[in-house]
Amino acid sequence: MSTSDQEFAEFANRLHGELIRPEYANYDEARRIWNGMIDRRPAVIVRCKDSDDVMRSIAFATDHGFVLAIRGGGHNVSGNALCDDGLVIDLSLMKDIRIDEERGTAVVGGGVTWGEFDKAAQHVGLATTGGVVPSTGVAGLTLGGGFGFLARKHGLACDNLLGVDLVTADGRVAHASEEENPDLFWGIRGGGGNFGIATSFEFRLHPVGGILGGVIVHPMERAREVLRFYRKFVEGAPDELTLFAALGASPDGVPVAALLAGYFGPPEEGERILRPLHEFGPPIVDDVKPTSYVALQGILGPAFPPGARNYWKSGFLTDLGDAAIDTMVRQFESVPSKRTQVVLEYLGGAVSRVGERDTAFGHRDARFDLVITSIWSDPAEDEANIAWTRALWHAMEPFASGGVYVNYLGEERDEGAERVRAAYDPEKYERLVRLKRKYDPENRFRMNQNIPP
Repeated sequence: MSTSDQEFAEFANRLHGELIRPEYANYDEARRIWNGMIDRRPAVIVRCKDSDDVMRSIAFATDHGFVLAIRGGGHNVSGNALCDDGLVIDLSLMKDIRIDEERGTAVVGGGVTWGEFDKAAQHVGLATTGGVVPSTGVAGLTLGGGFGFLARKHGLACDNLLGVDLVTADGRVAHASEEENPDLFWGIRGGGGNFGIATSFEFRLHPVGGILGGVIVHPMERAREVLRFYRKFVEGAPDELTLFAALGASPDGVPVAALLAGYFGPPEEGERILRPLHEFGPPIVDDVKPTSYVALQGILGPAFPPGARNYWKSGFLTDLGDAAIDTMVRQFESVPSKRTQVVLEYLGGAVSRVGERDTAFGHRDARFDLVITSIWSDPAEDEANIAWTRALWHAMEPFASGGVYVNYLGEERDEGAERVRAAYDPEKYERLVRLKRKYDPENRFRMNQNIPP
């Protein structure tokens, strides 16, 4: 169905925000998202100012047969924030952040990033679990679960969610919380953007003052020892400590094994708990020290810049035994890009103490999550980097549980629909399908890690 200039003009006049079409000077900038591999050309981008704009955009897309894509932070590696020839609902102007210091809560708009949220909440000494790259959108990360430095102490981002305002496929605003639409509230905590467009989130906040955090770096020749030390150390770690391990390269391109720590308890106790980290090795860089939460949250920003080419593979591991470690290190020896990192996240803690049936988020019993984040700049190197990433993932599959964290999935045409299913157990997935039938029976919201009705 073709849409006339007149119809676009009338639609634009009804908006509080901004309509952008391919002939506009700012079109290329507006369709740019974090993963530089994604190059899609929407028919129209609507930068919404409020829920009314979102409702009007859904109605316009429905009337004119446009596929819908929803952009919060535009940070997801799969690039679902954009679609070819469709309508993009861009929430990036919806930046409202209201911190209620007395109640220990925050209400934030659908276009807020974690960097913006962290700064506002930390201004009064509060925080909630959020993404570890500041440019990540609050919306997408939370709807998919939301792992971060505070997760072992305070649960996932979605576990700290008190309520969400969504515009549903039929164009109405629904509030989802434990009291209102509890079925929908269950589904959006891990089920992604399948059930509506989240325009506002209310979170529980926690006091977070000065912390201990930073990076410890070892030479690559000791990588196997470092990962074995990491495996043993995290199994006994208190909830106050989150520790990542990674294989990557130093700023000058030298291969290294690194540990990234955040400790959120009494500093003296933290010094005692972290002492083995300082003593093991010894490391070539030891930068774990008293710091701020905002500084720790920003530490990975430079490693994941906007516009670079990204291809990821990920999954939970049942086994981080010596064979798994040996496979990771051996495969990493042939990594084609100096910017690629292979990351291990250790979950557990408060994440595992939320009931498996309490939210849509799956695999709460998972311990280690393997994330292969391949990053490079030159399109001519696409094939080599993608092939290497797939080969490493294939080599690690014998050690994997088959489960996956939905936020780390790539494009569906690459991953396959069964990988979305793998983010949930069968009973949970069927419940999500029933919810999808109720709230989006025509699958209008399908540019996501999709759960078809």
